[in-house]
Amino acid sequence: MDSVPFDLDVLTELTETSGVPGYEDRIRARVIDHLEDSVDRVRTDAMGNVVGTLEGEDDDYSVAVAAHMDEIGFMVRHVRGEEDGPGFLELDALGGWDARVLKAQRVTIHTTEGDLPGVIGSPPPHTLDEDDRTKTPEVEDAFVDPGLPYEVLEERVSPGDLVTMEQTTELMGETVTGKALDDRVCLFAMLEAAERLEDPDVTVHFCATVQEEVGLRGAQALGVDVDPDLAIALDVTVANDVPGFKAGEHVTNLGEGTAIKLKDSSVITSPKVHRRLQSVADDEEIDSQLEILPAGGTDTAGFQNVAGAKPVGAISIPTRYLHTVTETAHVDDIAATIDLLEAFLASEDGEHDYTL
Repeated sequence: MDSVPFDLDVLTELTETSGVPGYEDRIRARVIDHLEDSVDRVRTDAMGNVVGTLEGEDDDYSVAVAAHMDEIGFMVRHVRGEEDGPGFLELDALGGWDARVLKAQRVTIHTTEGDLPGVIGSPPPHTLDEDDRTKTPEVEDAFVDPGLPYEVLEERVSPGDLVTMEQTTELMGETVTGKALDDRVCLFAMLEAAERLEDPDVTVHFCATVQEEVGLRGAQALGVDVDPDLAIALDVTVANDVPGFKAGEHVTNLGEGTAIKLKDSSVITSPKVHRRLQSVADDEEIDSQLEILPAGGTDTAGFQNVAGAKPVGAISIPTRYLHTVTETAHVDDIAATIDLLEAFLASEDGEHDYTL
């Protein structure tokens, strides 16, 4: 593919920037930089959520759009080693990891004195006994090898320091692949829609949330603090359209359009909201598909009832290989998500009845 219908450099910047739950500092700074020219004001809160507000003609009605900033990662729980020997790091997971994908991956250790490279250890299989070869891996068994003596490592790394996966973002055929597309690709879509949207009829709060990967915590706080009349969340969703899965297990398919969520394990979206999303997609000839996700939660649920019952909907980007360093999304689905969000917000006048 010679070109993509959006700014790939910005998407690359967002996906490659580190920011685990509770420590989203670096990605938060980039979000603020991108939002400031698109909205009337930007604020942050005590948890680190970012809210960029674009005032509408009707300031009595507001819509919250949410995409989370945090990526899954780790916190150092122990610096391990012996005098005159090598040093290693033991980890505590921040978010849901599949231990099968961790071995032999490059990582970055974020310390108060700067970043250090490391690798997650993976002993050669022919040196393992039968029990170790067949053992189901656990996240707690993973260790980081920074290539330093124990005495040096103990001085440079402390419990509480953070670890993120090290991976570049690449254009691969008709797709984009890399780490942290969950949820930086949707964060990117939100920022692009904010840049395009002009003079909305209603006030729109563009919310970059924190700590989604550990329980939708930032969105729950904003559900109270922002207290919108309508909330739309953006997140990636499962695309199991690969060998080994039946068609009914795909959830979504890459290249078939943005996904309009009907349910996941945390929320059943408001029928009138997802029907209007579908209507806008049809009217604007934006490719779309329906998402019925059997497991997994999103910020959608964080806004639904924390400050009283609210109508909620969600737009998802189909993504293969979630919670790995090779998450993969189709460029056309990303573009369709931006188009649908912009068209939905531009057509929201505060007069639609979402009550049941």
